[in-house]
Amino acid sequence: MRNLHEWNLSYAEARRLQRELAARVEFVPLKRKLRLVAGLDCAFSKDGKRTFAAAVLLKVVGSRGGVSGTPESFEFEHVETVVAEEKTRFPYIPGLLSFREAPVCLEAVERLTGQPDLFMIDGQGVAHPRRLGLAAHLGLFLDKPTVGCAKSRLIGTYEEPGPEKGAYGLLHDGPEVIGAVVRTRSRVKPVFVSVGNKCTLEDAIRITLACAARYRIPEPTRLAHQAVSRLKS
Repeated sequence: MRNLHEWNLSYAEARRLQRELAARVEFVPLKRKLRLVAGLDCAFSKDGKRTFAAAVLLKVVGSRGGVSGTPESFEFEHVETVVAEEKTRFPYIPGLLSFREAPVCLEAVERLTGQPDLFMIDGQGVAHPRRLGLAAHLGLFLDKPTVGCAKSRLIGTYEEPGPEKGAYGLLHDGPEVIGAVVRTRSRVKPVFVSVGNKCTLEDAIRITLACAARYRIPEPTRLAHQAVSRLKS
């Protein structure tokens, strides 16, 4: 894990740092078969004073063909779940959420005993005004392939994808493609997928679909969300 910067920053410094770090995101094809995939999610106490994170490590134990020509679906075996908690360091500021969430996510990752081949994160990757959402920010720290899979759109325009699982449309910010709107279940609202680091958008779409065999939310982040929700209850 890299130590890219300190967290005690002014808002202006954080925005400037986002632009600098965004230029370091690597859009490169995945080269190795995925054996271990980790899901990451973050939550806050009701008063916002405590931040929680959960990392769930899953082993890919098999795969099966998808429906209607969609990519294959992974079958997982649970390896471990780890959690972290700390005092909230940064206020809620739209566009700077990774400075609020990333430190405790990194603490959770450090507690994993296994070494994931890829991280799937509940949040935006480069589908962000300055191209550095939580998944991209964490991807640079982790120096590993990272996919952002968010439940809602932060920025960008798109055409609604077809109603069947596997359909997707590209997410644009002006002329630039920043992500994809992916239907992980037929006739269920889509998720918003973007590159975090060290993968392509095509990889991110394929992996998201493969990890979403049964639910709208891919299994790694679905389980991480369940784990972190238990912490704040």
